[in-house]
Amino acid sequence: MMVHYLYSDTGAFSDHHEHGAHSDAYSFSFEGDWAGLLLLLLCIGVYVAAALTTNRHHRSWPLHRYLSWTAGILCVMLSVAGPLARNSHQSFQNHMLVHLLLGMLAPILIAYAKPVTLLLRALPVPSARKLSRLFRSKAVHMIVHPWVAAIWNTGGMWLLYMTDLFQLTHQYRLLYAIIHFHLFAAGYLFTISILYIDLTSRRHSFRNRAITLILAAAGHSILSKAIYAYPPVGVPREAAEQGGMLMYYGGGAVELVLMFALCAHWFKSVSPSPRSKKVLHRSGIS
Repeated sequence: MMVHYLYSDTGAFSDHHEHGAHSDAYSFSFEGDWAGLLLLLLCIGVYVAAALTTNRHHRSWPLHRYLSWTAGILCVMLSVAGPLARNSHQSFQNHMLVHLLLGMLAPILIAYAKPVTLLLRALPVPSARKLSRLFRSKAVHMIVHPWVAAIWNTGGMWLLYMTDLFQLTHQYRLLYAIIHFHLFAAGYLFTISILYIDLTSRRHSFRNRAITLILAAAGHSILSKAIYAYPPVGVPREAAEQGGMLMYYGGGAVELVLMFALCAHWFKSVSPSPRSKKVLHRSGIS
């Protein structure tokens, strides 16, 4: 007989045997999630419409950005609506999968879609200039500073899993929504603070960003081991061990992608441009 975990009335995980009454919870259905699904599909529609509209006056928006935005929104969709989102209340492993999709993978995909750049292209010139000044402000610069973004991202996860906050999120819907919004927002801010994919307020050195990324990855890895050894309140040890392993290996894979992308950006910045190569070749240096 299969065993899975359900939240008790106090918001904690408890052991229950699977009966027919619980089998519907694992059916692949989005019933009751139509409002959220429509909102997320609207995000895809607005993005595509904005890109196609701006193509009339600017360079054609690359296809890979459409795909990146769509994939990122789909990751968000799977995290907040449908069977995986519902089962995350019953299974800590599913919750951790939501954590990886919403807090790590979706931010990277959406960042590579360059939504801020597209927004500035779509706005009237006066509005775009005002928004650009806002992005260059000291307040925004502080928010997207690599160290600050790393604290919001990794520190927030430590606070979630190493305190009673994780248990409370499954007792209060508003807190649950706030935590999930923070999970995505912190992941997105951390991504754009490390990889200057989209427009940013101020650029920091590759060394600073590399050190920040390494320390943040170490903090994430240590947290996954802490979850494995010291399960969050209300989570059975077996479920915590499996969730911790998923966080360790899944999160590590995403962090490797970030490291590879950062190294690729650094290599591109120090490599001579095609024009410089031609000059060097003509001068006999290369």
